[in-house]
Amino acid sequence: MKVLIIGSGGREHALAWKVRQSPHVRELFCAPGNPGIGTIATLVDIKANDLEGLHKFVLDEKIDLTIVGPEQPLIDGIVDLFEERGCRIFGPRRDAALLEGSKIFAKQFMKKYQIPTAEFHSFTFGERFDAERYINEIPAPIVIKADGLAAGKGVSICETKEQALGTLDKMMNGKIFGQAGMNIVIEEYLEGEEASILVLTDGNNFVLLPPAQDHKRIFDNDKGKNTGGMGAYAPTPVVNEEIVESVKSDIVRPVLKGLALEGRNYKGCLYVGLMLTQTGPKVVEFNCRFGDPETQVILPLLEDDFVELVMNCIDGALTRNVTWRPQTAVCIVIASGGYPDHYDIGKPILGLDTASAERDVVIFHAGTQIDHRTGTLVTAGGRVLGVTALGSQNNLEETIGRAYHAVEKITFDGAYYRSDIGKRAVRFLQKSRDTEHS
Repeated sequence: MKVLIIGSGGREHALAWKVRQSPHVRELFCAPGNPGIGTIATLVDIKANDLEGLHKFVLDEKIDLTIVGPEQPLIDGIVDLFEERGCRIFGPRRDAALLEGSKIFAKQFMKKYQIPTAEFHSFTFGERFDAERYINEIPAPIVIKADGLAAGKGVSICETKEQALGTLDKMMNGKIFGQAGMNIVIEEYLEGEEASILVLTDGNNFVLLPPAQDHKRIFDNDKGKNTGGMGAYAPTPVVNEEIVESVKSDIVRPVLKGLALEGRNYKGCLYVGLMLTQTGPKVVEFNCRFGDPETQVILPLLEDDFVELVMNCIDGALTRNVTWRPQTAVCIVIASGGYPDHYDIGKPILGLDTASAERDVVIFHAGTQIDHRTGTLVTAGGRVLGVTALGSQNNLEETIGRAYHAVEKITFDGAYYRSDIGKRAVRFLQKSRDTEHS
């Protein structure tokens, strides 16, 4: 079969890498892709938000399956368009993708179907003075979220009321997120460990992928601004079987049932962002697609044929039997200096061949391009590369070390990465061992 993947980042490189392994796939295309994806797929110069252009390509090339990476095409209705024209595509339709497209919709949906989440109030631009009053009435820390898409940067955790009022002003009056921040959600701050659980579903049946933990903040020890993600690892030891069962019964089943009741049948990947509180897991956010960089640590652990799983979701034939490698995976993101604020691009990247030769290491491109004047690989984004290492199920520290050993072989001017990816899981494991021995 012929497969098209839509998108250009590290997530899409991981998807392409896994799809390429399927014996069902004869030809693989990616639009628009990146140089790393270009080593295993044919790149197509069509932007991810050009829905008509993508559909024309699918018809012209007789593509059998399209897999959507980023959220914007899903929220714009690419699945609706393709399905109505008889094209097979993996992802939720527009009305179901609203779970990510609108924070206000998601919070109201959770309240309606009694899905555990933080207490909240939503405000429109016309209610900004009411939002100010509300901030002054509630205790800090305070969480403020832009209603719409903001490239993973629309959430601010404000330590003081003054900071919260400043964030509110920047969103609503300064329009730092454009229309996405004209309406907002203000919610209580939840204490606990964050975790991500990705769910594959055919709208009725579902499978939970190995739980992962992302590192959103730019600096070590979770300091600084939110980013699109600076690294991840899976499976995370903080999510035990009891938590998994709670997520299934209290979150995933009610979400799918509620969506179906509203005629919003959800097929595809549902990303559940969790806070593991003392009173149980609560939903921080939903995404309507694979997470980034979680995909770079989850798919390498999958033993089964990924394309078969995707087709089963589309066909309403998903089973609960999925096989995973008994290993751990760690991904370190190498970013451009200055990210998530201003950063320069066009910096030559060195050491990729050496790092790629490391045992059990896979490098996923995110923000790279070829400088056509010199033919060299250069930086082209904030998050440049994701370096993923696989290791023993029982030795996460060794896997972390393997990932950093490969990262240290890669360099470009201004390259930056966190030095503590996975360390909180190591501390959790050590604390668990100490408790067992005491």
